[in-house]
Amino acid sequence: MSAGVRVFLSVTLAMTVGVASAASERFPRPERLAKHVEFWKHIFATYSKYHLVVHDAENPGRVYSILDFSGEASRMSEEGLRAVMNRAEAEEILRIRRLLERLHRHPGEAGLSIEEMRVRSLLLDDPHPDRFKRAADPKRVRAQRGIRERFLEGVQRSARYLPRMEQIFRDEGLPIELTRLPLIESSFNTHAYSKVGAAGMWQFMPATGRVFLRIDDAVDERLDPFVATRAAARFLRQNYDRLGTWPLAITAYNHGPGGMARAVRTVGTTDIAAIVERYDGPAFGFASKNFYVEFLAALDVHRDYRAHFGDIRLDPAIDADEVPLSQYVSMRAVSQCSAAGIDTLKALNPAVRPDALSGRRNLPTGYRVRLPRGAGRSFQSCYASLPPAARAEHPRVAGRTHQVRKGETLSTIARRYGVSTDGLRRANGIRGNNVIRIGQRLKIPGAATGSTASRRPAPAAPRKSAGTVTHRVRPGQTLAQIARSYGSSVSRIRQANGLRDANSIRAGDALRIPR
Repeated sequence: MSAGVRVFLSVTLAMTVGVASAASERFPRPERLAKHVEFWKHIFATYSKYHLVVHDAENPGRVYSILDFSGEASRMSEEGLRAVMNRAEAEEILRIRRLLERLHRHPGEAGLSIEEMRVRSLLLDDPHPDRFKRAADPKRVRAQRGIRERFLEGVQRSARYLPRMEQIFRDEGLPIELTRLPLIESSFNTHAYSKVGAAGMWQFMPATGRVFLRIDDAVDERLDPFVATRAAARFLRQNYDRLGTWPLAITAYNHGPGGMARAVRTVGTTDIAAIVERYDGPAFGFASKNFYVEFLAALDVHRDYRAHFGDIRLDPAIDADEVPLSQYVSMRAVSQCSAAGIDTLKALNPAVRPDALSGRRNLPTGYRVRLPRGAGRSFQSCYASLPPAARAEHPRVAGRTHQVRKGETLSTIARRYGVSTDGLRRANGIRGNNVIRIGQRLKIPGAATGSTASRRPAPAAPRKSAGTVTHRVRPGQTLAQIARSYGSSVSRIRQANGLRDANSIRAGDALRIPR
């Protein structure tokens, strides 16, 4: 046998179906999915990153074997261990598939080995005459690595955020149990990124994130634990209003509300168990089918974390001041006026991007900067007393340059930095249609790039009219952000401006803001 210790299910995997906590009306626990939930509880709390659990993708609780690489981990490099585990995983999946194929050819009990008898018994509840052949399908036999260590870290980190997150969900009228979803999305890691571009604790994709959040070169609110939490609450509320049940709304967080609506129409029911068992949509794969049961498992493990992990130390809750910025501010000014180091500010403000942290771009107006507790008032007083020359009036900082990359044009570079193409030409002495070349370093016009620079005007102060103010939309702003900054609502702004679509605003638009 290859590296790793194979342990039979009967020894290590004690299924405890029937002792799970009573299902709530909001988050039902269909009996047909009970073993799925128990499977994920073991993945979260029993099996470490050195375990490979080989199982049936359609029936996760049907575990064929478990490989344990704890011994190898103590004497191998991380890279070497990963290669050994990958090779062993492929070999074990092939071995199980061949075992199932033998059972298909010889369905009787005569002449079977002890392991073949055990695997055969796992499928006796499947009435299909070709159950062994179907189970041997390459899409059915898979390996799941344990994540005990990562889940434990997520439980510890969650204590930083949950008190305020739960209050946000209460304010939005949603069940606070939903605040445990980041345990399966990101382990409460605010800096988590996926291979497909999802970011932050709530793993918003850019397209979905921009509906609710600001995402630009200065700030990516997907990375802010509390701003993103409010966005997640509103997204979940939209899912629930459209789909009608929390199992569907939660699954839609992974699969999309349109995808789940299609699943309901195809299967003809809102029963999550029936959809998991019978829906075969092109994108409704293993992750989507298991998202709701993973949520239930995460609820259980988090609630009883001491039983699973012992008396672990939880992180202290974040305690900070928040100050909404009334104009552009550099991180240097924030640091100076709050007496907080850049590293401290970076930890408190994970949404601030490297360009703003380094001083190449200013923090935008409306951003709620988070400061050490007690520093908010002194920051405001200090910043107000700074001489005008020291205050930021522009999103961009003077003197910035950009090195041209393959495929870039003057217009794409200008859009990225929020300047005009003509201003970019003048700042760099480019005449007419002169082309730029890869590797060329361009000056980006800003607040003070010299006589040839194209200055961006500071945003005009809001113009007041009866019961309203006028706001000029800035690049990257959304209606939700504008509504928050004025204490208004998206629906009221849309109605006041005759907007049918919240995504239809553009930089430079003048909006009437009802107060």
